[in-house]
Amino acid sequence: MNTKQFSGLLMLLLVIILASENNNNLVMGRTCKSPSFTFRGPCFSDHNCKGVCMNEGFDDGDCQGLLRRCYCKKPCADRTGPN
Repeated sequence: MNTKQFSGLLMLLLVIILASENNNNLVMGRTCKSPSFTFRGPCFSDHNCKGVCMNEGFDDGDCQGLLRRCYCKKPCADRTGPN
């Protein structure tokens, strides 16, 4: 495999990884997510991330991305005003 083929394969793999991280739950409604403010270091345990997020007032949390950051999640607030 030459260098051009290898770099193309590496780029394709990176695009697939990044696309899979952008998975919103469309069936159950919108889920808002935010990086944790208090979690330190790389995130390797969804359980620990969830605990930190719950202390921050979120409903859930998990490790995401290439850099393994802790992201906190909760249902998005309804922004429609009164009828």
